[in-house]
Amino acid sequence: MSKSFLFELCAESLEAARAAQSGGADRLELCEQLAIAGVTPSPALLAQVVAEISIPVHVLIRPRGGDFVYSTAEFHQMRQEIAEAKSAGAAGIAVGILLRNGQVDVKRTHELAKLARPMKVTFHRAFDETDDLELALEDVIRTGADCLLTSGGAPNVLAGAEQIARLQRQAGSRLEIMAGGGLKLSNLPEVVRRSGVTCLHGSLSRPNPSGANGRAALEQDLREAIRLLQQECLEPAG
Repeated sequence: MSKSFLFELCAESLEAARAAQSGGADRLELCEQLAIAGVTPSPALLAQVVAEISIPVHVLIRPRGGDFVYSTAEFHQMRQEIAEAKSAGAAGIAVGILLRNGQVDVKRTHELAKLARPMKVTFHRAFDETDDLELALEDVIRTGADCLLTSGGAPNVLAGAEQIARLQRQAGSRLEIMAGGGLKLSNLPEVVRRSGVTCLHGSLSRPNPSGANGRAALEQDLREAIRLLQQECLEPAG
């Protein structure tokens, strides 16, 4: 029987990637500098992770911190980073570009999504910076992305859970909605109940693990997250 949920661990090191695999994550999003919400990982880290990890590795494509309005040079860099991710054997990317007016840059994001194929494409939380989430959702669908990562436009997934539920109803079968942003073990069950989403993303608020103890702690948290998610998916709604 196929699983009815998916958990993607956000990892910024080889140790975190190892914890993702050992702890039962379905896939991981690889990045660096989580303190600034992540940037594209180095080619060296990407090569290490893809060589060792057997679960799907999705790569964050973000050339810098800050906003999601990118120059021509930065756009060219993103194209290069996607080509490198594909060459390294990544299974997917997470990407997103906005226009200066705060709307989704459909044209350039679509170009990146097309370049990424056959890798999977997630439109990341640049979406949460838009003013009109319902309009932005339709734009994300037009980019050709397979998945949307969102906190529902709120500071965290718990605060945005009801909006995430509305976005999922709007998207229907056209796009997978993945809830992420401030996800913790303590709020995971309520996020699932209130949003109805069973595709979740997070680092579980753990710092980048270092050494055996840090990795073991992250693995333990991840196993608990999977247990809670499985429990919520098996329990009847009501």
